[in-house]
Amino acid sequence: MAKLPSFKLLMGFEAAARLGSFSRAADELCLSQSAISHQILQLETQLAQPLFLRVGRGVELTVAGEVLLRSVQRSLSVLAGGLAQIDTYLDPGLVVIVAPAALLQGWLQPRLAALQAAIPELCLVLSVDESARYIDEVDVDLLISQRPLQQAGVQDHTWLSDEWVAVVSPQRMPELQALPVHQHHQVIGLISLEADFQNDGPSHQFRQQLAAFRRRRIYDDVRLQLDAVCRGDGMAYVLRRQASEYLQTGQLLILPDYPRLAAAPWILSSVAGAPRAEIVRQVRDFLLQAGELEAT
Repeated sequence: MAKLPSFKLLMGFEAAARLGSFSRAADELCLSQSAISHQILQLETQLAQPLFLRVGRGVELTVAGEVLLRSVQRSLSVLAGGLAQIDTYLDPGLVVIVAPAALLQGWLQPRLAALQAAIPELCLVLSVDESARYIDEVDVDLLISQRPLQQAGVQDHTWLSDEWVAVVSPQRMPELQALPVHQHHQVIGLISLEADFQNDGPSHQFRQQLAAFRRRRIYDDVRLQLDAVCRGDGMAYVLRRQASEYLQTGQLLILPDYPRLAAAPWILSSVAGAPRAEIVRQVRDFLLQAGELEAT
């Protein structure tokens, strides 16, 4: 691999190429024009390519210069984005929570205003990266899942209970209420997830009570599944916590004649003992208290 030019040479080149002038580049970088000319000469010597052509009182890029300019500007853009991200992570109010997208949307999102009011200085980073399985090793303060991390130095709090419930949109409920349950499959189909056929709760229902239903749609994202049911496209078995907001706002209704099936509880994982910052403890305690209130 060829030796990369120094950052100083590339910055001088980028300024001269962007401004079309060595003197204006020198002014921008607080250097002398001869210093910029020397940097460009060094860069051209190292690359064994002419990068500029003199035109009148200015300069124009050669083909090699244009190729290099695009690469340098892309690199500078990536670097600027990284520096901006670092600035964000220096915010003393920052707390990073990782959780499944549907739970963030259906349960946590409606409660964020109360959390923000309780902790005004809070700056939340909410991530749906479910591959994150470590606390504090990948910039994660709190992780929510249905599996305990069982990681050294981490405490797994059994947090929110949950259950599988059969749901339907309000516009489809009357036609189902007008029929006995064993005839429901004649007027409505199932909106499923790929994972439903592996989950202990709903997979049993699919093999038993729901065996006569035609599958209308199979998704790999519960948010799309919930949206389809809200639109009246069919019925579904879903985790009640993930459908929490839809149920509270009346966009979805629980079908009364279908069994509620036990589901694994949600686990809130955090550092055992004192977290890295007091504000992390405040967010954790807020979430734990919200879970306790819902259990009463």
